Formats: sequence, C-alpha cells, structure tokens
Amino acid sequence: MSKANARRWEYAVFRPPRGETKKEAENPEDELNEYGADGWELAETIDYSGGGTKYLVFKRPASPDAGEGDGA
Repeated sequence: MSKANARRWEYAVFRPPRGETKKEAENPEDELNEYGADGWELAETIDYSGGGTKYLVFKRPASPDAGEGDGA
C-alpha cells in the first residue's frame, strides 16, 4: 500500500484516576464514554511493571487533511 493510500490515525492517551493507594480506585466510565462519543476506540493499555494500568491509548481515523504538510 502506498503512503498516499495508507489510513492515517490520531491517538489520545488517558490516565485512569488513581486514589491515595495509587490503585485505580475511581471508575472512569464517564470519561471513557466521552472518548467513545468523540469517535475514539481503545487501542492499547500501558501497564505498570508491578501491575495496574498506567495509561489507556485510544485511536480514531484522522481527518482527511490531518498530516498535510508533515513531509510524508
């Protein structure tokens, strides 16, 4: 597939709320629903080496004009 025909993606990273114990103590459902309503899809989780989720990575197709002028 040529670069011109390749699908472009944009990414967003969300850090789940953490309580005083440094564990995911709060439910991020409202924030996740906001991402979904904006067209974001969960693509990956990045975990701490000792367990627990550090970041949630979302992706969605980039708008057609995204990346113009980036030299690609």
